[in-house]
Amino acid sequence: MHPVARLIADRRAAGSLPGRREDGHRLALAIEGGSSRGTYSSGMVMALEELGLLPAFDAVYGSSAGALNGAWLLCGRAKAGMRSWWDPDVMRRVINPLHPLRGRPVVDTGYLVHSIYGRLQPMDFPAILAGPVTFHPLATDADTGESTDLAPFIRDERTLQKALRATTCIPILAGEPIHLGGRRFLDAGLAEPLPFHTALAQGATHVLVLRTRRADERPLPTPRAQELAVPRYLRRHAPGVLDPWRTLYARDLADEKFLDGDPGNLLSIRPAPAAPDVGSLERDPALLRHAVNLGRAAVLTTF
Repeated sequence: MHPVARLIADRRAAGSLPGRREDGHRLALAIEGGSSRGTYSSGMVMALEELGLLPAFDAVYGSSAGALNGAWLLCGRAKAGMRSWWDPDVMRRVINPLHPLRGRPVVDTGYLVHSIYGRLQPMDFPAILAGPVTFHPLATDADTGESTDLAPFIRDERTLQKALRATTCIPILAGEPIHLGGRRFLDAGLAEPLPFHTALAQGATHVLVLRTRRADERPLPTPRAQELAVPRYLRRHAPGVLDPWRTLYARDLADEKFLDGDPGNLLSIRPAPAAPDVGSLERDPALLRHAVNLGRAAVLTTF
């Protein structure tokens, strides 16, 4: 059994609880995003919830949509929250190429976090804030380009909601950087798409990494259209992110190589080899629901 899976099994069998460990380890959950591709990691966290495995973890780290999925897990509503992925009315309101004609961003994170998570499919923000498993949504500092753990900026429901918007603030598509704690942030995927680096830097001895790409689905170079549009946006709104954006493909490949090397303290769970491609702005309800179910199956197969 992989050391990470063994630690989870041992903690589950012992009834070990966060804040009262006796094994000397720090276990983190790191959740990859990818906008609509996050449907895979959403199904994975739903399975962790069903299996009752959240208490085995000490911290949850998430990048972009992975942070949203982590929040649903932490508040104990992962199964209910995942329905928004395949609700056509929700997806049309959240992701819509026609939004700019109405003065709204293509990806409307404000509507998602405040209207969907606040009223229509409520996320239990107080439970996240009070929970014993700490929440670490990541984002990219717009002025320095550094990957930043937003946990120190989260004090209440308002700042938690702003953190969820910051981690998912895709350049151009989601509007201007989000202000939080006197700083400005963009999508976490620019600096740390796979949030295990910060988890390890903060003392994690073991990390379960929930992936949204198949093993044969490698990162792709930046599309030509983005090479033209994104630098112009960044020079105007987030000059510090230019270098991280230019090196993103190389860093993605380095992460893949590192994880493929099977480091003993990191375990990746990926979609099955036959899982379909899911585009970052995909809105097809049937495909998104299928991806959620495949992500769930991947975790259930592992545990």
